[in-house]
Amino acid sequence: MLEQQLINGLMLGGIYVLVAVAFTLTIGILNFLNFSIPGIFMLSGVFTWFLLKSGVHWALALAGAIAIGAAASFVVERFTYRWMRSSDHYVPLVSSMGFLILFENLVLVQWGSDLQRVVTPFADLNIRPGSLVISIPQLVSLVLAVCLVAGLQQLLQRTQMGRALRAIAENATTAEILGIGVVSLVPAVFVIGGLFAALGGMLFALNYQQVHPFMGEEVALKGISAMVIGGMGNVWGSVLGGLLIGIVEVLSIHFLNADFVDFTVYGLLLLILFFKPTGLLGASKIVREKF
Repeated sequence: MLEQQLINGLMLGGIYVLVAVAFTLTIGILNFLNFSIPGIFMLSGVFTWFLLKSGVHWALALAGAIAIGAAASFVVERFTYRWMRSSDHYVPLVSSMGFLILFENLVLVQWGSDLQRVVTPFADLNIRPGSLVISIPQLVSLVLAVCLVAGLQQLLQRTQMGRALRAIAENATTAEILGIGVVSLVPAVFVIGGLFAALGGMLFALNYQQVHPFMGEEVALKGISAMVIGGMGNVWGSVLGGLLIGIVEVLSIHFLNADFVDFTVYGLLLLILFFKPTGLLGASKIVREKF
């Protein structure tokens, strides 16, 4: 039924929202497209499976998986952006892509390329309003994604750290001249983005109960598309874009079949960019509409 498919699409969109926000943070503040985010998403998902399989209590397993993702993001900042930001703009980008490949191959060597099934204690937690079925873990994922974005918005708008980050987004050189600690704040951008990506990977593993070394790549493409559709640099645009892509993907499977998913999702991306190149919530001057 159509109502059930719309619910499924919103739930899937919550995962895309988290990934899109992770991309939005680095490109909105640092003008840097961090290609390691799919690898961080994957690491968190895979370690969720591994820790649960190893008998670790589910609360510690989930916290550990998110912490591993945040730590991986911090390592990326140290060995890509910090070391290479004075190089040509494409050098850190290529280096971050190298980390994606490194993360994928480390997992590939350790656990192989097979699809691993995640056994969770939440598999049968559902609520049934009428004939609809809503998975509680998926509902928590969606609500958590929106609440975290709202919290991030408040941090960026109302705190001293947020004002400093917005100054860096406007012009990092000027911000440094004005006494803002750019070098000390950049790791925070990476870690916050890593937390969003890691949370997305952990929730994906719990909700869809499967992980593999390359699980981040397809989700990342949808996350980037969500960021662009919503308006680059706009966190609420990422929410809109992520939910829209989730709904379109599920409806494509419902009305057509799985073979048409990429055609409809990326066709929607091209259509929106054709009529509004800055995205749905973007403006002619993207910098003025950040966050």
